[in-house]
Amino acid sequence: MAETSSKPPYRRGPLKTVWPSSARPLSHRAARRADEGYGLSDSPDWRGIDWPAHTHQVEVDGIPVNYDDLGEGIPVVFIHGLGGCWQNWLENLPRFAEGHRAIALDLPGFGRTPMPSEPISITFFARIVDHFCEALDLGRVSLVGNSMGGFTAAETAIRHPERVDDLVLVDAAGITSATISESPIGERVARAVLSRGQGEGQQVDLSRLLKRPGLIALAMGFVARYPTLISRDVLAEQLLSVGAPGFQDSFDAIIAYDFRDRIGEISCPTLIVQGAEDILVPLGDAHHYAEVIEGGEIIVFDDTGHVPMLERPVDFNNAVIEFIDRVGVQ
Repeated sequence: MAETSSKPPYRRGPLKTVWPSSARPLSHRAARRADEGYGLSDSPDWRGIDWPAHTHQVEVDGIPVNYDDLGEGIPVVFIHGLGGCWQNWLENLPRFAEGHRAIALDLPGFGRTPMPSEPISITFFARIVDHFCEALDLGRVSLVGNSMGGFTAAETAIRHPERVDDLVLVDAAGITSATISESPIGERVARAVLSRGQGEGQQVDLSRLLKRPGLIALAMGFVARYPTLISRDVLAEQLLSVGAPGFQDSFDAIIAYDFRDRIGEISCPTLIVQGAEDILVPLGDAHHYAEVIEGGEIIVFDDTGHVPMLERPVDFNNAVIEFIDRVGVQ
């Protein structure tokens, strides 16, 4: 973990407008060079939690929103990314719940929350998050979002500042994602990469995939740096969200919305967390957030991809809890 990295913030050369990240996917054999902390679960272990007892639904703008609610205290709300679900935070919720009320929701069109009747947009997701917090009478919250969830969390902080006490953006979309549509080739590449195996209702043969390191690397190599080192049961929980009905509409919403001229309106304490080897969101995007948001802090995890909360749960939890406890409402 470091605040700076030797990794180039963006790809150099003529392909930088097609795929701006300088990171590359690795073969499963590359996992031999990972450090011993990669993929290590934190304590309390999520496997010891009776998750059904903590899973609920609440109606938000006419949509039954599925969520998990663990612990007591100042609320921390977690927002998953594109193609994700609340289980993206399995390695984090138990640790946060030791001193906070840790809540993770399924956005409309993902997990067990159905598609909405109105069009999906980042602004729509931000409104849902705000109204979700209102429905649970949470007041001001710490908001943690990954990828599209980070984009949504930032939009929530801009449009509903009275809701967000502090903000954690984890490999957040919203910067170079706004330029994808400017490059027809780049948009096709991004759509092809992100849509692999994401056909609506598509079934994944988990038993076959999880037994073969090469298939794991192929399926998850654009998301995690060393996916074969993440526990198989953790991977299985992530892959259950494949084929979400909201995927394509949400991808379109990400590339259609440009809020770069409004990021500076974020006024709450903000931590930017980034994997230095993120293939999907370039390292330069994290630095852009940190430079534009007044007082923004940045932590870069070296040798880490797009989901540091799953790749390095112990270090991620330590860093984010320290930040929230230091800057949040006491």
